[in-house]
Amino acid sequence: MSQPVATLPETLPALPGQRLARGVCRALRGLDFVTVEELVPTPGLRVDVMGLGPKGEVWVIECKSGRADYAADRKWHHYLEWCDRFFWAVDADFPTALLPEGTGLILADAYDAEVVRMGPATPLAPARRKVMVQKFARHAALRLQGLRDPAAGIWV
Repeated sequence: MSQPVATLPETLPALPGQRLARGVCRALRGLDFVTVEELVPTPGLRVDVMGLGPKGEVWVIECKSGRADYAADRKWHHYLEWCDRFFWAVDADFPTALLPEGTGLILADAYDAEVVRMGPATPLAPARRKVMVQKFARHAALRLQGLRDPAAGIWV
């Protein structure tokens, strides 16, 4: 018999970026978005968090744990063509002046997050939106199936 969620032990992700992602996912759920982590929109790209909103809007959030993590990211601008809005998620100590103008900003920790600046709206073309919603659904379903039956070897 399964336990109510409130009584399950809390596990905190080990890596700083994963902790930020958890807080972002929690906050987006409060905005009626559902999320997946580490989704591959196209070969060679892997977004930290993708959010799917109640009206089908697609947000990409890149979590950066510090200056070095941000400086090493050479691919972020390629994510723009795969979402309606793009955000950086950083902690309160991150030097936000480093982040490019015209991108969204989310301040986060392992427990919650706050959208400080909305990324500009750049609506996806209908065909691209359909592809992204399908990728999102398959990614989420594979993750859920992997949790229910880890021996099946279906982790994405």
